Order: sequence, then structure tokens, then C-alpha cells
Amino acid sequence: MTSTAEITEKYIENHPSIKDCLKKELLNYTQLSKLIAKELEIRNKTSIEAIQIAARRYIRKIKSEDINEDKIIEILKQSELEIKNKVVTIVIEKLYYPEKLIEIELKIKKNKDLFYSIEGSNAITIVTNEKYFEEIKKLFSKNLLETHKNLILIKLKSPKIIEKVPGIAGFIYSKFAENGVNIIETMSCWTDNLFIIEEDHLSEVMGFLKF
Repeated sequence: MTSTAEITEKYIENHPSIKDCLKKELLNYTQLSKLIAKELEIRNKTSIEAIQIAARRYIRKIKSEDINEDKIIEILKQSELEIKNKVVTIVIEKLYYPEKLIEIELKIKKNKDLFYSIEGSNAITIVTNEKYFEEIKKLFSKNLLETHKNLILIKLKSPKIIEKVPGIAGFIYSKFAENGVNIIETMSCWTDNLFIIEEDHLSEVMGFLKF
């Protein structure tokens, strides 16, 4: 059976505005407890008191998270952003790793252009420059699943210490979610985190990734 503390924490986690107010100590715990009890249809007085206790414990917990958040922000302040425009993604069916894909990869890299391939269970996503879009579409016309054009690739290059601090990826992804920006594709390599977004969101993303 789910405990009152677990129910309370889950409720707060699902309501970011309440969580934010708790962090800033802007909420009355009694009123918050009554609100949670009402919405979750908890009538028992003892349970309402337990909600209040759980909420107070939760504020201590998220304040300790803020200490880690300070570390995350400090690392991100030392990070650099690299932007590439005219990026496309092409998703092909994964029947095998096609020889044609290796050939086009070698060609693009020989030209010192952008190329990434992400291999999933049933598909392979190709990330490259727009000028290769039609050529790749033609090569894999029978196995084509999805394409995206007019994209931007954002590379966040961080110091080596990033691998020792937990929560950085979650913190960054939350910034995209909070600002309503969809990530078309994402990947990472050691200290680099890459995000592919629609070009219309570039200025917005540059704003919330400025630390």
C-alpha cells in the first residue's frame, strides 16, 4: 500500500508550480495539506496531518537537491555551446547495418561535414548536413521511415568533471520541457551533449542554456 509520504511527494512532483513555491517557502503547509487531501479525496484528519508532515520533510529534501543544482549550474557555466544550422535527420528501417550507409558516412566525413548515426532496436537515425538530404533519401528510398529538415544541432561541451556529478542530463532536459521546446533527437559522447531542435526555437534555447 502506498504511504501518505509517497502520495504527497508524488503529488508535489506532478505539480511543478507547487514544488517551486515550496522551494521558495511561499506556501502555507496547512492550506497545502488541505488542498492535497481534497484533490485526492482524503477525509481522515490523521492523514491530513501526515500530509503536512510529509510536505515539510519534502521541502528539506528538495533543498538538499538545490545544493547539487548549484554544482550543476557551476559546471554548465564552464561549458561551451556550439551551433550548427541546416541540419537534417533521416530515419531508416534497421534490417541490418547497410553497406551503403558506411559508404555515405565515409564520403561525408571525408568532406569534413556533419555525420552521426544512432542505432536503435528497429531503426537507424542519420544526422547530417542538409546538402546530403536528397542523396540519402534516394539511397534508402525503400527503407525510409521519417525525415526532418530545418533543424539546428546544439552541442554543449562541458569540462571533464561533468561525468562525476549526477543529475546534469535531467537538469538540462527539464529546461527544454519547462520552455515547451521539443528535442527532435539527442545523444551524448563523454563530455559532449548534443540536442537537435527545430530552427525556430534557437533563440529561445540559447536563452535558457545561458548560465
